[in-house]
Amino acid sequence: MVPTDSDTWDPTTGVGMTATFGAAARAVAANKGLLNDPFAEALVRAAGVDYFTRLIDDERYGADGKNDPLISGMLQILALHARFVDEFLTDACRAGLRQAVILASGLDTRPYRLWWPRGTTVYEIDLPDVIDFKTQVLRDMGAKLGVNRCALGIDLRQDWLTALRRVGFDDAQPTVWVAENLLVGYLPPDAQDRLLRDVTDVSAPGSRLAADHMPTWTSMQLREGQAFVDRWRRHGLDVDLSRLTYAAEFTSVSEFMAANGWQVEELTVVELLETIGMAGRPQVSPRHAEISPRYVTAIRMDDRNASNS
Repeated sequence: MVPTDSDTWDPTTGVGMTATFGAAARAVAANKGLLNDPFAEALVRAAGVDYFTRLIDDERYGADGKNDPLISGMLQILALHARFVDEFLTDACRAGLRQAVILASGLDTRPYRLWWPRGTTVYEIDLPDVIDFKTQVLRDMGAKLGVNRCALGIDLRQDWLTALRRVGFDDAQPTVWVAENLLVGYLPPDAQDRLLRDVTDVSAPGSRLAADHMPTWTSMQLREGQAFVDRWRRHGLDVDLSRLTYAAEFTSVSEFMAANGWQVEELTVVELLETIGMAGRPQVSPRHAEISPRYVTAIRMDDRNASNS
């Protein structure tokens, strides 16, 4: 079976479980002092997926070296990218950007845990059930917002851009965009291309984007992806890799952005570690380096500069 445009999910089903796994990665990293996210663990426990809560406990107390290296490696890579995006957003704000959009925000808690300059608005987009779950859990925790947060419950396969404009998004302002763990097969190719076109169309010069992407799944990535999901299934999670991602060839995000007026940089996971000042610590195995996505950052150029470049 393959994903369909009618698929839906929450933090305990389908693609939504990847968001909960990402929160587990941030919780583990926070417990190790690698990342600041005081809310991730509570969100994972509220979702109630026993395997993910045990992952947090195993990583916290498992000093016996018996943790699954594949799962531990994926937790580490997700957390490192989350830290990279944290720093990317902070840098964008220091450069004067006051509008951020987090696409497929999942259980992201950045509006609550990062530093934001006065006057900034953060738009979060995900399915209504995901937005509602996260908002309620954080409200029950007494979490305080550090920014004007505008959460929009809509599927990115629908006309999310019109909905975004209706709630105040201003395409005359430079925007910092985040597409974290999204452009790795979770959208069909035509929807991913449309999303990139829409982002480009409403990005004023000086806008920035951070994303990870996987234009094609190599045979090794497919094998490791299946092995990864098989671990979940053995622990009682009803997950089918073919129902999570679209098996197709995608447009390279880097190439698309570069061809449409963006100045692009692409990093490997090893280079990403160097960027955040963590070269060599923690170690990334060759196996995990090979199956990791590529990490893209981009700056929207003025049309005149783009045409002369």
